[in-house]
Amino acid sequence: MALGMNKILISGTSANTPGAYLQYANVTVANTTAVLTAGTYLMFPTANVTVEAVSAYNATTSTATWSTWIANNTGGVVISDGVNVRLNAAFQTSNVTLLTVNGGQAVSGTYNS
Repeated sequence: MALGMNKILISGTSANTPGAYLQYANVTVANTTAVLTAGTYLMFPTANVTVEAVSAYNATTSTATWSTWIANNTGGVVISDGVNVRLNAAFQTSNVTLLTVNGGQAVSGTYNS
């Protein structure tokens, strides 16, 4: 994902196509938690998955307190710093579909014809 990256918008493009502003990011959460990579996401409602964030941190014991931020089966905008936001699938393995800013493709060369 591209944090705060300027993009050229191309009319009529769909997610995951060349020139698209958005790309899909799929995260599998298997009966546990998965910290989200840093970025800004649009999250679609997913059964049995909550979004949690660190609400308190005890530096003495190095213990984080995680609180539910987005409830089960609810979508929304998720902004992650790569450390303090996670997905929690409490009952079963779940696949979460997110949309994020298309980071582009690696350049294969300069002045290719």
